[in-house]
Amino acid sequence: MIKTVDLTKKYGDTYAIRAIDLDLGRGDLFGFIGPNGAGKTTTMRILSTLLTPTWGEAYVCGHSVHTQPKEIRRLVGYMPDFFGVYDDMTVVEYLEFFAAAYRIGGEERRRKVDEMLDIVDLDFKRDAFANTLSRGQTQRLGLARTLLHDPQVLLLDEPLSGLDPRARIEMRNLLRKLGQLGKTIIVSSHILPELADVCNKVGIIDRGELKVNATVTEVLRQVREHIVLVVQPAAPTELATIRKLLEGHAKVQSMTIGDATIRLVLKPEVEDFTDLPKLLIDNGIHLRGFAEESLDLESAFMALTKGTSDRM
Repeated sequence: MIKTVDLTKKYGDTYAIRAIDLDLGRGDLFGFIGPNGAGKTTTMRILSTLLTPTWGEAYVCGHSVHTQPKEIRRLVGYMPDFFGVYDDMTVVEYLEFFAAAYRIGGEERRRKVDEMLDIVDLDFKRDAFANTLSRGQTQRLGLARTLLHDPQVLLLDEPLSGLDPRARIEMRNLLRKLGQLGKTIIVSSHILPELADVCNKVGIIDRGELKVNATVTEVLRQVREHIVLVVQPAAPTELATIRKLLEGHAKVQSMTIGDATIRLVLKPEVEDFTDLPKLLIDNGIHLRGFAEESLDLESAFMALTKGTSDRM
């Protein structure tokens, strides 16, 4: 759905973005992370055909930004980081105005506006003036406007910026829903935790260069060299027995014993550890828990971008 090759934008001797390579498919929700001025907005404006790259190529749904911008505009919904609403328009009038701009008319226009208000949960504000909405409601209205022509690709520039905690949760839930509908979404932010739990792919950009570009699973795999297991027996008295069974085991590199759990670090080459819980159970150990220790995406990024993220 979105593919870029060596995508570059220069202003004089300054690179806004440099050699950006992306490959996103249908239903991908790509978290585009970077400090202000890193190149996120420039990339989105090129993909939405509002800017022309200095060199390189970008394709949206198979169409080139160089030769087929009109086709791309029909398929893309772009929500900038700042947009205005009209003081003398209600929410419904605002959406009907933009629906008319997309040449959606008659009953179809009314149906589409009602559908968008339902998706973004703003039907209760349909008759309110657009300039009276809260920041979170305004962001949802902007997203409804972006969705009016049913785009296949969504480019959302800082949609969570300035929202209170409840509004951020609501917007993240809405992004998940749109991903489930098969939309390909690029959503940018300068704050990683805002996107860590909703994206299946992530990228970090700094000074115009894409430092990390991978699936969430791949990012975590790059950071974790060893599988770490947390073993919790039904009774703490069984900890000593577990230690005897696993200490010196061919797959175990080290272990740490806590008050109620044992933390096992497996050797780097070990991927299959299904025999370990069987070993414990066969020796009469009753397990309350046996699971791989989770690693959060924020910690992974901090490890992968040492020396880069310090400037964020």
